[in-house]
Parts: sequence; structure tokens; C-alpha cells
Amino acid sequence: MPKTITLEELKNYEGRELSPSDWIDITQERIDQFAHCTDDHQYIHVDPERMKDSPYRCTIAHGFLSLSLMAGHGPADWPELENRVLSLNYGLDRVRFLQPVRVNSRVRFHTKIVSVREKSPGRVLIKSEKILEIEGLGLDKPAMVAEALGMAVTK
Repeated sequence: MPKTITLEELKNYEGRELSPSDWIDITQERIDQFAHCTDDHQYIHVDPERMKDSPYRCTIAHGFLSLSLMAGHGPADWPELENRVLSLNYGLDRVRFLQPVRVNSRVRFHTKIVSVREKSPGRVLIKSEKILEIEGLGLDKPAMVAEALGMAVTK
């Protein structure tokens, strides 16, 4: 259970790196399901036979699949803001896809809280840096780097 903290305590988390997420398996089934949901059936994602002769030698995950995994794979030690009613995806400031994520690889997120700003009473904007690590490549060659914005709404 995450620790419940005040807004002032949350502001002290600026610059803090949290624990990495669990590893996430990037299977062909996951890639195909994402292709179905988004209608993006480009062969580089869904045609393993054709991709055998490509520079990657296999299919690769959609960049937006990598990005979307942020929603359900956060750090276990993300602090719980007291009196929070809900959290909203507020957007992104910057996203870069730096390495392809090959099928049958594993990835995980590293999170750093960049800033905490009270936008108005009961609305706290939290910017975090998300780095998607590919197992075996380390943080020197991440799949993705993004600045995510979340809005915490409190009572």
C-alpha cells in the first residue's frame, strides 16, 4: 500500500527516482491486440514471416503501444496524495522513441518525479519522467523517454 502524504510532502519528491515497474512481456499477441484496437496493422508489427528478412529479424511493437503501457505499469512506491479523489492523464510534454521494442522482449519503466504544482485548490499537476528500459540493453539505450503529466484531484 503506497504511503499517504500531504501536498507539501509530495513537493519534496521533486527529483526523486522511484522503484522500477515490474517487467512487461512484449508478446506477438499483445502487439496484435494493440494493432486491432488502433487499426494499425502495418506489417512491421503484425507479419512475423515478412519481418524475418528485415534488419530487426522479427516484428517490433508499435511506439504507441510502448507509450500506452505507462497507464498500467507505474512504480509500486508512487506516493498517494491525501484526499485524492481521482487522477487524470493530463497529457505529455515530450516523447521520443529511441529504440525498437522487438517481439518477445521485456521492458520496464523507470520513473522520476520532475515537478509538483498546485494549479488551483484541489488540482495538483505532477510531471514525471518515464524511461522505458529494454531488458538486456539497460538505461543507456532506452526504448522511450517521455515526460508525462498527471492531474491529481483532491477534496
